[in-house]
Amino acid sequence: MKNVWLLHIESVETRYTGQLRHHLRQQIEHAAEDCVVNVRVIDIDGDVPDQIPTKGAFLDFAATNIFKSTQVAELARRFQRGEVKPNDVFVFTDAWHPGVHQLRYMSALLPIPVRIVGLWHAGHYDPNDFLGRIGPQHVPWAKDMERALFKAYDVNAFATQAHIDLFRKGPGAAEDGGRVVKVGWPMEYLPRLLEPYRGMPKRNLVLFPHRVPAPEKQVEIFDDLANAFPDWQFDACQRTPLSKDTYHRRLAEARVVFSGSLQETLGIGCYEGVLSGAVPVVPDRLSYTEMYPEEFRYPSEWTASWEDYLRHKPQLVDHLRGVLARAEAGVDLEPCRQQLTPFFSGEALYNEVFEKL
Repeated sequence: MKNVWLLHIESVETRYTGQLRHHLRQQIEHAAEDCVVNVRVIDIDGDVPDQIPTKGAFLDFAATNIFKSTQVAELARRFQRGEVKPNDVFVFTDAWHPGVHQLRYMSALLPIPVRIVGLWHAGHYDPNDFLGRIGPQHVPWAKDMERALFKAYDVNAFATQAHIDLFRKGPGAAEDGGRVVKVGWPMEYLPRLLEPYRGMPKRNLVLFPHRVPAPEKQVEIFDDLANAFPDWQFDACQRTPLSKDTYHRRLAEARVVFSGSLQETLGIGCYEGVLSGAVPVVPDRLSYTEMYPEEFRYPSEWTASWEDYLRHKPQLVDHLRGVLARAEAGVDLEPCRQQLTPFFSGEALYNEVFEKL
């Protein structure tokens, strides 16, 4: 029997991370049974201090380092007690984790060879991420840090090709370090969780499913569009923290979900909208381009910036008016759901985890 060690990203109730923490272990265990692989999945969590999230963020940028540091301490104890075995697999569900270097250090010096998989979310390589917006002149170390993280992983896992391309453009990491794979994201639990909400009555509601405030999500565009549609309610629902149940009920009521995001390496909110029966309206950029059928995408330049939005506002209003009319009449979203499904499945990730077991 081989060990698969899961280093979780910290759970935040208003994000998907709590659900992922709950379901990922079970999904890996079920996948192992299907592949006839004999593994033991071991969770490595950290201490969760009181969270005081930075404005526009979902994390407390100090608390997240307390969490990761205590994960590393727990890993060291497991090495010290002899629980880590040769060829064990470690999965970092947040690849931007300095603990991967400490794991490599212990593995090399003890010596106990291990295999490490990292799931990339975001980082300095994305100019619209928190660290990316600071600018390279203020964090000159960040590019080298990301290269070093990249090379520490045996497998660098990304959800979409757009995310891979963005990463390569940023740190310029060559593939002589870790292997790069597109795996989607291990969220196959979502359709099952949202199924109970799909029968709720719809109303003329357009939902903005992203964090507020967050400059890369451009909620100001959504707010301005609302003025053109007085008979519809436009709701940026995350302006106040919602429980998952309340959020899912809001999604189920909505006829349409709208995004003007400048950063989307996957886009969970719009997918949840589709699962809940809402018509997605997304820009033709980022991961959206490869994920969504053309009929649900509008030209990227219409919301590339506030200035671009003002220039193209008449076209976007006309486009959205047509979408709202179709949404009232009813839109068959099943082909869209089918196209999105592989991006929210962990099958490719599990194959990477089990590859050499």
